[in-house]
Amino acid sequence: MLELKALLLTQGMHGMLSQVEGLAKALKLNFKHQKIKLKPIWNLIPPKFTPISENLLTEKFVCDSKIIISCGRKSVIPSIALKKRLGKEIFNIHIQDPKVSYKHFDLIVSPEHDNIKGNNIITTRGSIHYLTKKEITANSKYLEIEKGKKQIATFVIGGPNKNYNYSEEQINYIFNRVKTLFTPDKFKIIVVPSYRTPAEVIKKAYNTFNINHHVVKKIDKKAYLGSLAIADYIIVTCDSTSMISEAAVTGKPVYIATMKPTRNSQRFKNFYTQFKNLGIIKELTDNIDNWSYNKLDEVNRIAPIIKEKMKKNGII
Repeated sequence: MLELKALLLTQGMHGMLSQVEGLAKALKLNFKHQKIKLKPIWNLIPPKFTPISENLLTEKFVCDSKIIISCGRKSVIPSIALKKRLGKEIFNIHIQDPKVSYKHFDLIVSPEHDNIKGNNIITTRGSIHYLTKKEITANSKYLEIEKGKKQIATFVIGGPNKNYNYSEEQINYIFNRVKTLFTPDKFKIIVVPSYRTPAEVIKKAYNTFNINHHVVKKIDKKAYLGSLAIADYIIVTCDSTSMISEAAVTGKPVYIATMKPTRNSQRFKNFYTQFKNLGIIKELTDNIDNWSYNKLDEVNRIAPIIKEKMKKNGII
C-alpha cells in the first residue's frame, strides 16, 4: 500500500505552486513537488490532442503517493497517465479546467469563473492558494514600517500575460493613479512585486514611490505576507485572479488597478463580476472608500468535501 501523501505536479510557476500546495496543506497531507517538463514538440500540442503516456516527459519520476494534485496544462497528461497505470491505487485531482474529458480525474477543483460543470467538479469562488490568515499575522512585524498616523496601502504588482502586456503607457497610468490617490500626507504605500513582475517595472516602481513610501525590490514572501498583515487597503493589478483571491483572505478593502486588456477574456469578466457582487473588490477610481466583507477561505471550505470523496473511494 502506498503511503498517504501527495505528489504535486506543476510547471513550477508560482501561481500553480500556490494552488496545489494550498490544497495539500488544507487536506493535511505530506507532499512533494514534481516539476513537469514535456519533450519539446508536446509543449506546442493541446492536451486533448496529446497521447496519454509518461514517455512524453523529459524526466521520469517515481510516484510514491496515493494523492496526485496537478495544476496547469503540462501536468494534465502525466496525471492521466498515472491514473491509467495505477487506477484505484491513486486519487487524482486537477485544479482548473483541464481542457480534456473530466472522466480522467477523480476530482476537478475549478474556479466558478471557468464555468465548467460535472459530477466530479468542485467549484470555488476565485482561485485557491496557500496563504493562511495565521501565516499572514505571523509576519506582521517583518517589514518594520514606521507608519505614524498614516494608513497603509499595500500595492501588489503582477506581470504581463496573454491578456495584459504591461506597456510603459499602462504602467505609468496605474502608478500615477495610485500615487495621486494615496497621497503621502495620509498614506504610506508599500509596493510589492510578484514572481511575474519584470525587473524594469520594479525599477520604475522604485523611482516612482521610493521617496515617501516603501518599495520591496526583490521577491520576498515574508514581505508580501507582512504587507497584507499591516495594510488598511490593498491594491492589486488586474492581471492576476490568483493575487486578488489571495488578498481576499484578509477581509480588507481590495482595489483593482485596471489596465487596458490586449484581448477580451470572459473568464476575467466573470471573475470581476463575482468578486464585485461578493463585496470584495472595487475598481481604483478617484475616491477612497472603506468597506468589509466575509474573508474568503475557499481551500479550507472545500477540504472536508474532498476528504469525504476520498473516503468513498477508499483512499483514506
